[in-house]
Amino acid sequence: MMKKIFAGAIITLLILSSAAFTSCKNRAAEKQKTLKEMEQVKTLELQIESNVYPLPTSAEVIRMLTDLEVGYIIGISNPVGNTKKYFSSTTRAINMGVYGADLSYATLYNMQQEVINFMTAIRSLANELNMSKIYDESLYENIKQNFDNRDQLVKILTKAFNETYGFLADNDQQPLALLVVGGAWVEGMHLTTHVSEAAYQVAGISKVLLEQKKSFELYLELTQPYITDPSVSDFVKKLDPVKKVYEGIGTSLTEQNIKDITVAITSVREKVVE
Repeated sequence: MMKKIFAGAIITLLILSSAAFTSCKNRAAEKQKTLKEMEQVKTLELQIESNVYPLPTSAEVIRMLTDLEVGYIIGISNPVGNTKKYFSSTTRAINMGVYGADLSYATLYNMQQEVINFMTAIRSLANELNMSKIYDESLYENIKQNFDNRDQLVKILTKAFNETYGFLADNDQQPLALLVVGGAWVEGMHLTTHVSEAAYQVAGISKVLLEQKKSFELYLELTQPYITDPSVSDFVKKLDPVKKVYEGIGTSLTEQNIKDITVAITSVREKVVE
């Protein structure tokens, strides 16, 4: 039943989005667009019904960063030692998502020791959430064998994140599944906005941040059927600084917009990993 409600939220979002752009000037073109939108609705509905990770995974986001040809920055990821601070299922789920993004970052930049460190962190949290089989030694071996193939690495990591989301959703733990997704989104944004001391000067960064705006809006919609869950409502409230910045942004970003996003995501991320 909850899956149906969840799917309905996405359908409503996409239909309203489509309706907002309706124009009488070119009905033929609009009909074509509507058909395309409905195909997207059907695809998302099928994904939600099968408990597929609902946003671009952190691996896919980090892949966009590698395409910008920015280097790996040591020290901006969540320290592995912080796992000792996460005692509740809520903080474990959120930071499992965070470390998932950090693992993607290290993996796609071929930082082998960092990969081992983040695998250890994720495995520790996964064990507490009864998901040890997803992040076992075979995952690391699979990553190690494909270090020179970024496309394959994205597939490997995406599969692991899909399995994580699916496991929680299949076991009636949809709120925790959403927290994993949210934690990964926050950390992905943190990494994106800290790729250099002046991220706004990085060519192509605006495109990544605008893509993440779409993901953010979709994520907020996804949480609505579960907003009465205290862990979900608390996490969504933490995202308010980012929401306020994104609400004032259109289809392009100025230097100040990027600075504002960076400040907002930094404040949110501090609360998430503390």
